[in-house]
Amino acid sequence: MRRVVPPSPLSWTCEGGIAYPAMIGIFDSGLGGLSVARAVRALLPGHDLIYLADSAYCPYGPLAPEVVRARALACATWLVAQGAGVVVVACNTATSAAIETLRARLSVPVVGMEPGLKPAVAATRSGRIAVLATSGTLGGERFQRLRERFAHGAEVITVACPAMVQLVEDGELDGPRARAVVAACVESLGARGVDTLVLGCTHFPPLRPLIAESAPGATIIDTGPAVAAQTARVAAAARIGPGDGIVRCATTGDPALVAPSLARVWGAPLPLERARC
Repeated sequence: MRRVVPPSPLSWTCEGGIAYPAMIGIFDSGLGGLSVARAVRALLPGHDLIYLADSAYCPYGPLAPEVVRARALACATWLVAQGAGVVVVACNTATSAAIETLRARLSVPVVGMEPGLKPAVAATRSGRIAVLATSGTLGGERFQRLRERFAHGAEVITVACPAMVQLVEDGELDGPRARAVVAACVESLGARGVDTLVLGCTHFPPLRPLIAESAPGATIIDTGPAVAAQTARVAAAARIGPGDGIVRCATTGDPALVAPSLARVWGAPLPLERARC
């Protein structure tokens, strides 16, 4: 099986032969993975990041696993070609469908993510947990194995929330419509005895204030910081050190359409280029 080899495990070279430190590459189906990029940035502020939103194929949730696998490989390959020395799959659905393939095909380390069932089971008092995710994540074998391994008698209620994904893609993080969409997904869970919510999609952390508003008193589990910590460990092991602290962003969609939402989700405008992959 062919492996994708970057120019160097420690650096990449642009036109003119100028070498730069390897970057940390991060991708998601759209803008949700920016929540992971933000957590990585908080831990490694001096490292160079390159973020790819596969907006032309967003959302991944309804897509067949083989399609998600192909898109994940295309995105990861593009990141390596751009100089990523480690690839972070900032998407639970893509991790479920493609993490083994990526680790077999790429010559750089790959960090994946999965819903935080283990910390949720440790946190729950009622024994009832809700996992908010996409249908692709919830229906995957990886999630079923996770559930069998960590549920330990806790009742796990799964809630597919595609409308919440679209809110983030639209950059709509507040306001009456956003509140109504989040409430429709979350509000009834308290009456069912749920006291712990797992954010099983990277699109959901930007909506955390609205989720907390609709589920007062619930413990909210976000695995983004844990993924960032693992990324920091992997980057150190791969000898990927600080660079200029740049954040480079690309999308497979139309940058003019994606840029306004990206600025709202990130909290500031970022240059955005077109990726053809």
